[in-house]
Amino acid sequence: MPSVSLALATIIFVSGAAAGSLGALLGIGGGVFLVPLLHLALGFPLRTAAAISLTTVIATSSSVSAGRTGDQLINLKLGMVLEVATVAGSLLGGLTANLFSETTLQRLFGVVTTVAALAVLARVNRRNVVRDAAGDPGLLGGRFDEAESGGTVVYRVKRLPVGLLASFVAGNVSSLLGIGGGVLKVPALNAWCGIPMRAAAATSAFMIGVTATGGAIIYFGRGDLPPLAAAPAVLGVQLGSWMGLRLAHRLPAKWLKILLVVVLLGVAVLMLVRSAR
Repeated sequence: MPSVSLALATIIFVSGAAAGSLGALLGIGGGVFLVPLLHLALGFPLRTAAAISLTTVIATSSSVSAGRTGDQLINLKLGMVLEVATVAGSLLGGLTANLFSETTLQRLFGVVTTVAALAVLARVNRRNVVRDAAGDPGLLGGRFDEAESGGTVVYRVKRLPVGLLASFVAGNVSSLLGIGGGVLKVPALNAWCGIPMRAAAATSAFMIGVTATGGAIIYFGRGDLPPLAAAPAVLGVQLGSWMGLRLAHRLPAKWLKILLVVVLLGVAVLMLVRSAR
């Protein structure tokens, strides 16, 4: 593992800021960007890269949850229901790791991420909203004010089992690969469960912090989490998350979806290339 010099800490800080900005903007956490950078570019062992990444996911989740609570974008009821499946998947991650090799999981993740990207792309010009602003959102639905729509947005939750399955899988692979499960949750919530992009991103960001905490504690207990490398990453992510939150209010939902598709396809290619090594 490389020694953490001032130059390396600066690189990690800047990378964390960029990852935190995109992670907060899309609700997926910055791990999908930091893990390959730390492991492939900077020479950190994969376990160490995953451990550092999980701490930044916690930082992203904390920043987004604090920044968006007042906007009513976070659907707490839906988030807590889906988190049950996420935690169950996370607890069974060890069993999955014993049944399948890391290469197999990476390939499977790449395929699933590609399917999720295509699903989001198919709905890039469609909004998951109830036309009647006074309509009933149902048991797990919600409403929030949105400048783009010029009023209150109401939505209902559809295909809840799909959301539960996506959350279960996300919890299963997040600790193993060191990335936030939002890369699977956000597409599923938006494309199949009827959740608007902004609400899906905010709710996912709220959930991924809970999932990442358990994995980060395990890595820390094993000595795989170097504080001198994690500290600049967390500080950078905090700054990037603040910038991402400010940008999220200005971008139209369509462009948020397009950006998510680009990120998902990039992650899919990265995972498939890594699995071929």
